[in-house]
Order: sequence, then structure tokens, then C-alpha cells
Amino acid sequence: MIEAALVLYVAWSSQWKRQAAAAFYLTCLLVAQLTRACVLHAYGFASQRYYYIYWSTDFLLVLSAYLAVCLLFRRAGLREEKNWRLIRLLLVSVFVLVAALSGVSLSLNRNEFFTYFIIAFNQNLYFACLALNTLLYVLLQYIDSTDDELALLVCGVGIQFAGPTATLALLHLTAGERFAQSLTASVMPLCSLGMLLVWAYAITHAKDAATQITRRVAEATADLNV
Repeated sequence: MIEAALVLYVAWSSQWKRQAAAAFYLTCLLVAQLTRACVLHAYGFASQRYYYIYWSTDFLLVLSAYLAVCLLFRRAGLREEKNWRLIRLLLVSVFVLVAALSGVSLSLNRNEFFTYFIIAFNQNLYFACLALNTLLYVLLQYIDSTDDELALLVCGVGIQFAGPTATLALLHLTAGERFAQSLTASVMPLCSLGMLLVWAYAITHAKDAATQITRRVAEATADLNV
């Protein structure tokens, strides 16, 4: 419901261009959730079709998350075209590296495409998204960005990926123990909820707050000039 409400708000307020990253990722999340719900209702949780739909949509969600991070980088680097070219090269290189590492897993287990390529690719790209998002947050502090809305969007992405990345690492370290599985199942939706709440505030309030501050500064400047 939060995802749908945010997508409708972005459309209603004509913020598609400004909120391209958030709108794109939220729309992908909404489509994936609806697709999974329909297949789950029709065939059941233990069905082979739901298994394939779940991991296929998860694959598409990770790709959309990476593209969303790229769009946030683009928004941060609008004023510095030279820096953006370097960042773009970094983003492409990271994606190629993740695909290559995942391809190695597939070459060792060619008969298990979903198990060894998609799952490995998803986990590797999740980690890459978290690392790149952290780099973007540091970059925003370094360039002293005044785009508070962008900073909140970046923080939301950090919440979305930090929890699942940590629990997936724990899952590997504990060889899939039941406690780690339960923790993973609980943390992932909570992190998604945290991201949605931060994004909801960023999209609906951060811009208004920045506008009010700018107006007050302009009024104060005018008073001083008088």
C-alpha cells in the first residue's frame, strides 16, 4: 500500500523527472509484489512456478535497484559532467565484475541456473548496491550537497540493503541454520518498510522544507537590503 501510494503521489505531483530513481524502483517493487501474489494465490507457496517467479522477479528487482542507484549518482553529479563520466565508468565496471563472478559460479554448476547464477548474482549485486550507495553518501558529504531530499533517498537505499546483506552473510556463515533463516525472513521486510518510510518523508516533505528555508533566506536578505 505504501509503494502504491508513493507511486500515485509522484504521478499526481508531476515529479517523475525529479524522482526518477525512486519512482522507477517503487514501480518495479509494486509490479513484482503483485506478480508474486497472483502466482502464489493460483499455484501455492510450494509450487515450482512460484519458485521460478519469485527468483525471476528478485533478479529483476536487483537489476532495478542497481539502476536506481545509478540514477541517484546521476542526480548527484548533474553539475560536474567530468566527474559523472568517471562515475559512469565505475558503475559499468562494477556491474561487469559482478556478472563475471556470478558467471564463474554458473560455469561450475551448469545444470543449476537458478540456484547458482541468479542467487549468486542477486547476492553479489546486493552487496555492490550497498557499497556504491555508501560511496554516494560519502560523496554527498564531500561535495557539501544541499540536496537534502537526495540525501534522504540515499539513506533509504542504505536501510534497504544493509540489513539483508548482513543477514545473508550470517546465513552463509551459519550454513543456513534455522535462526539465521528466521532472522533473514524478519529483517528483509522491516528494512523495506524503513526505506519506504524514509522515502515517503523525502518525497512529500523534504522539498517543501527546502523551499520554506529558501523563502525565509530570501525574505531575510530583502529585509537587510531595505
